[in-house]
Formats: sequence, structure tokens, C-alpha cells
Amino acid sequence: MSYQLSDLVQLMACLRDPEHGCPWDRSQTYQSIVPFTLEEAYEVSDVIERGALNELRGELGDLLFQVIFYSRLAEEDGRFTLNDVIDAIVSKLLARHPHVFPDGTFESFGESSGASVQAIKQTWEAKKAEERANRGQLDLFDDVPLGLPALSRAQKIQKRAVRVGFDWPSIDGVFDKVHEELDELHAARADENIDAIHEEYGDLLFTMVSLARHLGIDSEQALRLATQKFESRIGEVVRLAKRQGIDLTIATDNEKNGLWDQAKNA
Repeated sequence: MSYQLSDLVQLMACLRDPEHGCPWDRSQTYQSIVPFTLEEAYEVSDVIERGALNELRGELGDLLFQVIFYSRLAEEDGRFTLNDVIDAIVSKLLARHPHVFPDGTFESFGESSGASVQAIKQTWEAKKAEERANRGQLDLFDDVPLGLPALSRAQKIQKRAVRVGFDWPSIDGVFDKVHEELDELHAARADENIDAIHEEYGDLLFTMVSLARHLGIDSEQALRLATQKFESRIGEVVRLAKRQGIDLTIATDNEKNGLWDQAKNA
């Protein structure tokens, strides 16, 4: 037997049943399950970045369950149902892909004349801007979530600013700005000004996000991968040190560098 989406919806209804459901699931609110949603999204990202695609099916299921959970809460409140969620996303994607569905319906599929990637991006952004205006979100940054990871939010804010002409004309200007911010951080450190150090370091990070954007790199993902690489190498250093009888707490710099090189080569 293979379970379907309808079975997951039914399971959620059972878990939330006031009389026979699960006490934990019945006690949850929109707010209380947000941390779990974020965790599940990061776990999906994690298995992809680790190349552990055999784990992806399970993690996607966990993430899907979060959508079912929110939809069930909303249905109990009389706000909307899962079907409404599906209808909304299908309608939005049909409208945002006129190069695939010229009149915004499935029936028009196959009738498009094609479009360049650049034209597609422009259409996509125009549609999103129109939707924000229809919702009364006139400010450029109204719908950029405050809860986004800092690097991701910085990159999104910068991309929005590009729409109104705020960006370097070339990557050379970004490199110059990186050096400028680094010099200012050195100056703040020389002055032993803690507030200035904090501010200049933030400016440097923000500029590095701009550099990543001009390089076509996602800052958040790049940092996660770099952290994973460091984590892996330090783990190997610890294993090598144990095998070689080296106490890392009292090891010399030469010993540590040697272990690091061994871990890097491994």
C-alpha cells in the first residue's frame, strides 16, 4: 500500500482530534511550530549539500508535514484549507510564467514562443512587484522577512535596492569597497573603539554579501559550505592527533599545522 497526500491530511486531522488526538500536537500553535519548520528546511538543505540524497525523501516528508500542520490550524480557525493553499500557489505560478502559460492557464501550455532567461527574470520581478502593490505593500522592503538569516536577508535587501538603481556598475567597485571597509575596521581596532569595530565589521560583512552577489554566489550557502569544510577538517585533525598521540591542548604550532595539512590532503 502506498499512502497519498490525502492520507497525510487525514493523519494530521487525527493528531489534532480534540478527544482522541495527540496531546502534543493538539497543544501546538502557528508560533510554536515555526522553529520546527525552520529546522526541517535546513535539514533539507543539509542533506543536499552533503550529497546524501538517499535521505532527501524523508526530509522532504518532514518539511511537507509542516505545511499540512499550518493548513490544519488554519482550517480549524476557519481561515483556509490545504486546497486553498494549493490553489493559491498554482494560480500564482501560472500567472508568473507567461512564457510557459501565455494566458495563465494549463490549456495554453505549449503555445508560447519562448523567452530569454533575462526576459523571464524581468517578467517574474514585474509580477511580484504587481502582487506587492495589490497587497498594499508599497515599501521596497515590506515583504523581506526579518526572520531570515542575516546573510540571506542582506542579499535579498541588496537585490531589491538594485531595482531602484543602487548598485556598483561592476565588480571592481565592490572589491574596492571591500578594501575600504577592511581599512576602516583596522582603523577602528587601532583606536580600540568597540562600537566602531562592531559597526565596521558589519559593514565589511554587508559588502562581502555584495561581492558574493556580483560573483553569482549565495552568501548563506557559501558560508555553510565553508563551515562544513572547517568542521570536517578539524574533526580529522582530532582523529589524527589521537592516533599519533598528540595532545592538541599543548601541541606546538608546527604540530597543529602539520596535522592540518594532513587533514587537508586527506
